[in-house]
This record gives sequence, structure tokens and C-alpha cells, in this order.
Amino acid sequence: MKYEKLEPGAIDETVAGLDGWTLAADRLSISKSYKFRNFVEAFGFMTEAALAAEKFNHHPEWFNVYSRVDVKLTTHDANGLTDHDVKLAKAMEKAAARRID
Repeated sequence: MKYEKLEPGAIDETVAGLDGWTLAADRLSISKSYKFRNFVEAFGFMTEAALAAEKFNHHPEWFNVYSRVDVKLTTHDANGLTDHDVKLAKAMEKAAARRID
């Protein structure tokens, strides 16, 4: 599958539209830390996000400790951000919205 790296203007617009996501200093990835009520909520989020990742064939870098999930999205094949990162970030936002007060 061919991934098209986002242009600088599109990157800025994308990050502005993703609440709480941070663009890395090198502009190659976006990240967000989610805090849930407990481990079960965090794991439920990760499960739903994993299903979306499989659907998009685009997988996150993430780290979980108890109720916190830290996520980093980038497209290694494109050496930067693509629309796949945006789609997965939006799917993660939906999954998190059902679990965060």
C-alpha cells in the first residue's frame, strides 16, 4: 500500500482539528496521553483502538500503565504523517469518548 505523506499545511490543519494531540518537534508524528477511570476502561479503549487499527492496517505505538494509555502515531513507510494517522486518531477519539467522563 502506498502512503502519501501530508504536506506541512495539512499537518498544521490536522493537528489543530485533533483535540489534545501534539505534533512532535520533528513534525513526523502526533501523540496523546489518555487517562481513564481504571485499567478496565483503558484496556477497553485499547481493544477498540486495536480493531480500528486492524481495519485500517495501520498500527499505533502505544504504552499502557494501569489507567493511562500513551499513543504515538506516524507512518513509518512514508517517514511522517499520512491520512492513515488522522483516521486512526479520530477512531481513537471516538473509542476514548465512551470511556472518559
